[in-house]
Amino acid sequence: MKIKVCGMKYPDNIRQLTNLPIDYMGLIFYAKSPRFVDQQDDIFSAPLSGNILKVGVFVDADIEYIKQKAQDYNLNFAQLHGNESPLFCKEVNSFLPIIKAFSVAEIKDLYKTKDYEGVCDYFLFDTKTPQHGGSGQKFDWHILDAYTGNTPFLLSGGIAAEDAQAIKKIQHTRFAGIDLNSKFETEPGLKDIDLLTTFIKALDNE
Repeated sequence: MKIKVCGMKYPDNIRQLTNLPIDYMGLIFYAKSPRFVDQQDDIFSAPLSGNILKVGVFVDADIEYIKQKAQDYNLNFAQLHGNESPLFCKEVNSFLPIIKAFSVAEIKDLYKTKDYEGVCDYFLFDTKTPQHGGSGQKFDWHILDAYTGNTPFLLSGGIAAEDAQAIKKIQHTRFAGIDLNSKFETEPGLKDIDLLTTFIKALDNE
């Protein structure tokens, strides 16, 4: 199971995070987010230790902005969290692998993924709210059973430390991993490393 920790903002906190067995770290390049990365430090531009890949999170950004951030921050993935079209995703996918986020509240919200098959490396299913992620709210995970696409997906939206056992019970063949954010924070952008450590150990325990 892939583990992505999103919304990282503070250099020392990022350095602590790189000691954990995670796969992806998300940096948010959306100015309206309280987790917006707007400071400079070598940790942002250098490759991360432990083979952790950097994901830049964008909301309806233009191509040149994404390209510039990919270069400045040595991004390995682009996560598109807005109303980006399949054609736009295909264009971004020509220079970066894509995670395309979809807001989910009911089964019909999964239908739109069909248009994005073949142009994204992963889908991310997040809770439908007025904001773009980081709401701390869950959707009904039983909805995932209705997903019949070929693209693997990450589960997001209000995942908390007490959810380890429920996550381990998800049997969907396209379930690839989880995206962690606000429920592991002491403030927006600042993750509780001890809580993450305990949670990851709980996922690993059979």
